[in-house]
Amino acid sequence: MINPKDIIFFPEPDPNENPWVHAKPAEEVIGVVAYNPEWVATWQQLSASIKKTLGNIVLHIEHVGSTAVPGLAAKPVIDIDLIVLDPIQEQTYVPVLEQLGYDLTVREPSFYQHRCLRLAKPRVNLHVFGPDCPEHIRHILFRDWLREHPEDCQRYVAAKINAKDNVSQVMHYNQRKEQVVREIYQRIFQIQGLLS
Repeated sequence: MINPKDIIFFPEPDPNENPWVHAKPAEEVIGVVAYNPEWVATWQQLSASIKKTLGNIVLHIEHVGSTAVPGLAAKPVIDIDLIVLDPIQEQTYVPVLEQLGYDLTVREPSFYQHRCLRLAKPRVNLHVFGPDCPEHIRHILFRDWLREHPEDCQRYVAAKINAKDNVSQVMHYNQRKEQVVREIYQRIFQIQGLLS
């Protein structure tokens, strides 16, 4: 059972850790586009393929991020959280996922042993975490909150549109919208009774 304090705590990345498996990502135009209903069908196909290929390695799989919120403008990138028994044991899932076209791009031992694999087409970020991971729980809380609170959806869209201007790295884009994200999380944590 996870401690609620772990959910409300946002750890800072280890400044001495190089998370890039290959190299720092190339610069790119950060685009935020209108919601596309096809994102759901794409997620369903991707999920089915991952579950079929990995079998019982998959403990849980969820569509997260903005493309999982109906009506929400988003970067056209499907974010998926994949829960496995132990992300450190890359040999149990990375080679199989590589056969589907995924490429391991991020390894963050200091951040819940997070791994991220990228699929180029359709564009996918596949985040791998272990059971009861606070970051995965936050992803679900944030997604579900936005599905039910249109006013925060609008705030988030405005933050994303402002954040994408004059940036060429997703990391910088995320940093620029972080304040609004944290404010929304505080409301979620309060309503969920996690701050008491």
